[in-house]
Amino acid sequence: MKGFNILLVFLLGLLSCQSQEQNKIVSSTVQDSGMFYGEEFKLNTVEQESEIWKKYATMAIQDSVKMQFKTIVKEVCKVKGCWMVVELPQGEQAMVRFKDYAFFMPSDIPGKEVILNGLAFVEEMTVNDQRHYAKDANKSDEDIAKITTPKRTFSFEASGVLVPN
Repeated sequence: MKGFNILLVFLLGLLSCQSQEQNKIVSSTVQDSGMFYGEEFKLNTVEQESEIWKKYATMAIQDSVKMQFKTIVKEVCKVKGCWMVVELPQGEQAMVRFKDYAFFMPSDIPGKEVILNGLAFVEEMTVNDQRHYAKDANKSDEDIAKITTPKRTFSFEASGVLVPN
């Protein structure tokens, strides 16, 4: 009986460790369609390029709209993957951050296609924030010093990102 109790305690300990490990793997999952980061989503409302631009171009600062669109990654935070810059129509770009900083992106995806799901909005980025992102992107001190005025930017808060196969 004593041996059985020891075995039971050992198995319970093993099972509790296993469930903790599974809880850590929340930020990325592999599907047939590709690799999801953050929340998984259905690909049923991917916006056309003309619609993306129409929505961003008519937004006022502090407006937001739920959107899902396909784009190319231009840049990823080299420190820990906590933001991305992606292409928009008309040669514009959007700064992408991740909802509640719940997930990060790999730094090796610039040039790859992604599908974003979340909130699109326009904001005025402060000088300090611009300098912070420039530093994260390993810009030179000279380039960082040139940032002296707030900037109207297109932004996106992604609740999920799909990197297609």
